[in-house]
Amino acid sequence: MVAIPAGANGIAQRALAGIDNLRLVTGGVTRQQSVRIALELLADTPPDRVLIHDAARPLLPPQVVSRLEAALFDKPGAIPVLPVVDSLAYADGDAMGAPARRENLRRVQTPQAFRFAEILAAHRNWTGEPAAGDDAQVAQAAGLAVAIVAGDEALHKVTYARDFASIAPVRMGTGFDVHRLAGGEELWLCGVKIEHTQGLAGHSDADVGIHALVDAILGALGLGDIGSHFPPSDPQWRGASSDRFLTHAVKLAADAGYRIGNVDLTLICEAPKIGPHRQAMRERLAELLQTGVDAVSVKATTTERLGFAGRGEGIAAQAAAVLIAQ
Repeated sequence: MVAIPAGANGIAQRALAGIDNLRLVTGGVTRQQSVRIALELLADTPPDRVLIHDAARPLLPPQVVSRLEAALFDKPGAIPVLPVVDSLAYADGDAMGAPARRENLRRVQTPQAFRFAEILAAHRNWTGEPAAGDDAQVAQAAGLAVAIVAGDEALHKVTYARDFASIAPVRMGTGFDVHRLAGGEELWLCGVKIEHTQGLAGHSDADVGIHALVDAILGALGLGDIGSHFPPSDPQWRGASSDRFLTHAVKLAADAGYRIGNVDLTLICEAPKIGPHRQAMRERLAELLQTGVDAVSVKATTTERLGFAGRGEGIAAQAAAVLIAQ
């Protein structure tokens, strides 16, 4: 449920197009009034819990939501906070006053999570002007205990025009990998085992397609390459399934507040023929990437018998990955 200003229905519908189960409600003059109106409408079919979030914090890492929901098992309310790192002081007119102890202070973020019945009652029982800074203040005024959980720097509030420069709703990376073909090796491509006269040689299972994809995701995140996360010198990765590498990269993306938008992978080889296995590859990659098959493209090409791939000495892969802020 999204609380919007009066007359902003058209703008809101365009901005939120494609989101299912969406309900727009005209809010009040203050933030507290808008929240109260939305809560009252939810009371028709009350949920067990509710998260109240500010649109001024457009990037919301899912792990923050998980921490908030876990905290509600013990407390009726929970908020995400961050430590204060700057030195603080009270102002005495235009002069510095007494110092403030930053150890006792936290930066408060949203979403703020509550058991629905308690936060609705707290809003209904509020006395005075409806100008509370956030819903935790409303909850505390009603005597509710509010837990604090770790917030995230990605949840920074967009306040000034320059803040938009720090928001990256889409990130893109590319990857490239090569492995040689050798006898006595299994051939794994894009998480699918293919029967062939030769397999790819490498420290892990040498799945060249997945390796290129991992590098593309890590590149989009600015987190180096596959070798820096799974060094070939480390014996624990000898013969390891490359599925583990891709799962790790997807988790790193999620931790940074991103999901897979789409990937495009090209395998470069003379043999085996990729066409008969393409759909199975797409389905397996979609499973590992936690996305739909329609967001996964697998293509193949040859080098017209030129170079190492053309001579059948190895297989190369190049990949592109687009990450979208969650």
